[in-house]
Amino acid sequence: MHRSVKRGEIAPIYYLTGDADVLKDELVALIVDAALESAARDFNLDTRAAGDLDPAALHTLVETLPILAERRVVVIKALEQWRKGARTWDALRSYVARPSPSTVLILVHGAGEPPDAGLARAGTHVAVAVPGPDAIRRWVTARARRAGIEMEAEAIEHLVRAVGPDLAHLGTEVEKLAAAVGDGRPVTPAEVAQLVGVNRGETIEDWVDAVAARDVLRALRLADGVLPQAGVTAVRMLIALGTELVGIRLARALAAGGLVGARLERALLEQLRRVRPVGGRNWEAQARSWASAVQHWTPDELDQAIRATYQADRALKSTTVSDDRATLRSLLLSLGAGKAAA
Repeated sequence: MHRSVKRGEIAPIYYLTGDADVLKDELVALIVDAALESAARDFNLDTRAAGDLDPAALHTLVETLPILAERRVVVIKALEQWRKGARTWDALRSYVARPSPSTVLILVHGAGEPPDAGLARAGTHVAVAVPGPDAIRRWVTARARRAGIEMEAEAIEHLVRAVGPDLAHLGTEVEKLAAAVGDGRPVTPAEVAQLVGVNRGETIEDWVDAVAARDVLRALRLADGVLPQAGVTAVRMLIALGTELVGIRLARALAAGGLVGARLERALLEQLRRVRPVGGRNWEAQARSWASAVQHWTPDELDQAIRATYQADRALKSTTVSDDRATLRSLLLSLGAGKAAA
């Protein structure tokens, strides 16, 4: 779709779905830029939330003729705000069956919502998936360049590790870097650490690595530093840990089948590429981490650790637990099982 839009081949209806809201917003901007000159937007660009429209207002929006321009663009966001069976859906379906030749209609469905099959057939449907780790890093690189800065590869890596895979948060931090550094030289990891307030080696990933290595003392020390960080919660930490433990359990099962070393890492990488888990960690690094951690755990210990992590997660989400730090410490001590690293 990107190529056709950049060539000026504009479809009458675009239907954007999927969980990556930031990427959907970028696609909307791309279509608008290709369809309308900047000078024509005051009179020919309308952006509305679906919940603000009734059938009559929708009809007026999409059937209004452009003013001093070849076409007009209408963006309707949050289609999930319309109740199932609402008359506005009928009005929209009536329009998409016979769209106006002078209107470009961009329909945006919110994250977590299933696509409407009829709209997907009637328009140019673009399902925008949450990007994988490599795509996230490419996105940060591109976003930084649009902001007028270059970033060292290690600086991008630390930013993703510190902030996580949330594109909106990453974009905000990139804009801050552009304002703070912006002198033509590449941004360094130290500058990223100073801006986001997270030192290298003190991220959620580093904490998870310490737990995976059964380094209880380091895990306890890191937990005290990671938990207070902006955007970090104990539940988020446990989700990351649960993913790691399940991955190590998979690695343990593959190792029991005779896979070791590079063969084990390749098998784990294939699984990651097949499942495409959400997160910012590089899959090659993830596969190496799981393969390396196998030596520290027995199958029974992993099963117990997964259960304990699940129980801690449930406890944190209950109304009876008020001390997140104590819950994490208790879990870490139970997972250590006397195997604190020397």
